[in-house]
Amino acid sequence: MNAALEEADKAALIGEVPIGAVIVHDGVIIGRGHNLREHSQDAADHAEMIAIREANAALHSWRLIDCTLYVTLEPCVMCSGAIINARVDRVVFGARDPKAGGTKSLYEILTDDRLNHQVSIEEGVLANRASQQLKRFFKAARKRRKKVKQEKRAREKKQD
Repeated sequence: MNAALEEADKAALIGEVPIGAVIVHDGVIIGRGHNLREHSQDAADHAEMIAIREANAALHSWRLIDCTLYVTLEPCVMCSGAIINARVDRVVFGARDPKAGGTKSLYEILTDDRLNHQVSIEEGVLANRASQQLKRFFKAARKRRKKVKQEKRAREKKQD
């Protein structure tokens, strides 16, 4: 999970929502990812999706059998679907996502026995650290937006 948190730090450094993911196979990280959605303007550039693509390339297979995905925030519905389709065996995540969680919070896609694959889940690993990282990011973002609004109002007032 520490490696996933390092990926989240990389996202934060470039102004992306700080979510990171790594995929481990036989004790080795074979896929890494952090959010790049704002930079790429690609809705699918979530940390998990990037890590899955990299792991697929490393194994030369779309199947990620005997792999564990570590991610700082509960996977969303899209990422949960990709995890199922990639046949990831296990997901370990930090904080829950009450607004978009597709693993525990809103839906339980990874354990739905109506699907052709189910995933073992472990939640809450370094959850406080992951949660605090997200809270700091969004607090700073709100502060920046407030400052921009204040500056805009000041310019408009000056023009009057």
